[in-house]
Order: sequence, then structure tokens, then C-alpha cells
Amino acid sequence: MQPGMSPIGVVAAASSNPAGAGLPALLSTTGQGAAPAPFSDLLTDAVGQVNQLEEQARAAATGLMTGSGVDVHQAMIATEKPSMAFELALAVRNKAVQAYQQVIGMQF
Repeated sequence: MQPGMSPIGVVAAASSNPAGAGLPALLSTTGQGAAPAPFSDLLTDAVGQVNQLEEQARAAATGLMTGSGVDVHQAMIATEKPSMAFELALAVRNKAVQAYQQVIGMQF
């Protein structure tokens, strides 16, 4: 992944471009010599981005209800993005817990 790009950012970029053009560029490696970010930082960033997407969805829904120029399509897309991002974060969490349980269950 590119520096500063979390899994949630990849989902948001992919959802904004349904054809998937440019997605391989988002998933490419950062190159040699780049230190990988700690897993905890990635999770913290992902939760923060889910929160930002939820705030944007709330603003879009409020704009739709008040009639301040928000289109129905924009509001629906804005509400689906945090849902997809949350599902991705939940799946990552579940895989991490599953891996932890497998490691704990190993006998040495």
C-alpha cells in the first residue's frame, strides 16, 4: 500500500471508482526501504476513517432531509461507504482474533 493509505482508504477509493481502474496502483507496494507501519497504527487509522465516513454520511442525510442541495444518489452512496468500511474493519478484526486463537492453541 502507498504510505498513509489504510485498508479503509482502499475501500473508499475502490467504491468511488466502480470500474476498478487504478485499484492495482493503490494495492502496489511502497518500494524498497520503506518501513511498514505497525498493525495497531493501521487499525487506529481505519477506525478514524470509518468515523469520518459516518460523519460524512450523517451530513449527507441531514442535507437531503433539509433540502440543501444533496442528491438522493449522493446520500445513498455516502451511507453505504461507512457500512462497507465497518464490515471490512470487522472482518479484519475477526481474522486477527482467529489468528490469535490459533497461536494460543498451539502446543510447543
